[in-house]
Amino acid sequence: MKKTPHTTKQQIINSGYRLISQKGFTHVGLSQILKFANVPKGSFYHYFSSKEQFGESVIQEHFKHYLDSIDNLFNATNKNGYQKLISYWQQWENTQTQSHHSQQCLVVKLSAEVADLSEPMRLALKTGANEIIKRITDCVQAGIEDGSIKPIKPSSTAETLYQMWLGASLLNKLYRDGSAINNAMERTQQLLKPE
Repeated sequence: MKKTPHTTKQQIINSGYRLISQKGFTHVGLSQILKFANVPKGSFYHYFSSKEQFGESVIQEHFKHYLDSIDNLFNATNKNGYQKLISYWQQWENTQTQSHHSQQCLVVKLSAEVADLSEPMRLALKTGANEIIKRITDCVQAGIEDGSIKPIKPSSTAETLYQMWLGASLLNKLYRDGSAINNAMERTQQLLKPE
């Protein structure tokens, strides 16, 4: 069966994402990506003008799927706002272990590495992070309305929570003992739960 251009491009993006999630952007070469994707070497520049544009596409694709999963969780009708947010952070907590390299937060993985190297990649990360914060804001607001979250400022709370969890994930990479993630969860519960 012959591959279509879309499936070949998607195969390169998917393979690149898996390698970048494990090794970082600068430590993965194009030949390594193409070999992993089982795509001929000359194919890359048919789909991407540069490795930087490829990296931007990987980030955008990651956020597309990630935001869909958040929407599915936050649109569930069987949980209140607080329960949805705690479920989200529990999923985050579960993926921050060493055994889940490919699922660890791409923002944590790439922000420090590429933010100063590539403006398009930085902006793609920023756009994705802003979309996550927007969804958390909406969920906090829903929790305030259903009474499961104490009256707080939704947007600043969402920003604080996201920043706290990014920081905890970064510290978790250093300490590898789960203490930063555990502290983030405890503080999240204190911040949201009504008295």
